[in-house]
Amino acid sequence: MPRPITLFTGQWADLPLAELAPLAKKMGYDGLELACWGDHFDVTRALEDDDYVKQRRELLADHELQLFAISTHLVGQAVCDLIDERHRDIVPSHVWGDGEPEGVRQRAAQEVSNTGRAAAKLGVKVVNGFTGSSVWHALYQFPPTSQEYWQRGFDDFARRWLPILDVFDEQGVNFGLEVHPTEIAFDIASSQRALQAVKFHPRFGFNYDPSHLGYQGVDYVKFIRVFSDRIFHAHMKDAWWGHGDGTVGVFGGHTSFGDARRFWDFRSVGRGDVNFEEVIVALNDIGYQGPLSVEWEDSRMDRFHGAAESAAFVRRLDFAPAQGAFDAAFSRSEQPKAES
Repeated sequence: MPRPITLFTGQWADLPLAELAPLAKKMGYDGLELACWGDHFDVTRALEDDDYVKQRRELLADHELQLFAISTHLVGQAVCDLIDERHRDIVPSHVWGDGEPEGVRQRAAQEVSNTGRAAAKLGVKVVNGFTGSSVWHALYQFPPTSQEYWQRGFDDFARRWLPILDVFDEQGVNFGLEVHPTEIAFDIASSQRALQAVKFHPRFGFNYDPSHLGYQGVDYVKFIRVFSDRIFHAHMKDAWWGHGDGTVGVFGGHTSFGDARRFWDFRSVGRGDVNFEEVIVALNDIGYQGPLSVEWEDSRMDRFHGAAESAAFVRRLDFAPAQGAFDAAFSRSEQPKAES
């Protein structure tokens, strides 16, 4: 059977879940990937109140929506980052506290660990998110940057995330890093290095998202094949690249999304440059049977129109893998015997 089509609720956190759920069903989705912000999923309440978890499940069931994953991108970002005033706007007040950077990082790590516990209580096996990075700011090699300098960043990532991953292991939950600029892993090489840093921990893998790879020039189909046993979840998100007016490069020129001068931008699924046909084939080849979760972003399009057309696009494109070789029927051993 084709995979379920779900909607990531992160970009819809301004809407209460009770309002979003029926809209998502109307737009054609089979389920939701709940963000741990807005009122969509509260980690603290989930751990303290059994009725809250039951009510979240019942709300989705009332609208015939499935649940496969929750996501902690915003808090996860603070675990390894160099903390500044921007983080105050994205993490809960109890994580921000007094804003002292190391305290924020430690409280963020505890919150992500609790998210693994809450996921298990909710009955989901995947938590998606970000990790942050202490060395992203040194992406460009000036001042001259040594491998030892970068390695300290991967060591910091391992030191902070291995205890989190051990909690996830205790709970039977996987963490899927969305490989993305500003994270410890942002392409194939850095993803391999991140895996090595955490000693190939069985609970560390990826929330596959082609959009963040394509505009960098990374082979987003190769990523699926390289990490075939680590694709825990898949986002369907599109991007458009190489179309600006030559004013802005791949680093963005300190312009905002939607600026016509940009070299790249996000687009509604099916309207950008990601070849989703190849993505589906590769996901079939590795045996991925999880949901295809639409992460909808497009600065130029009404989001309700875009999310509905994205659900239809993904559903039309997806297909179940073959159950055998197409030419197997040529063999006499596979043909029915003639009746005597």
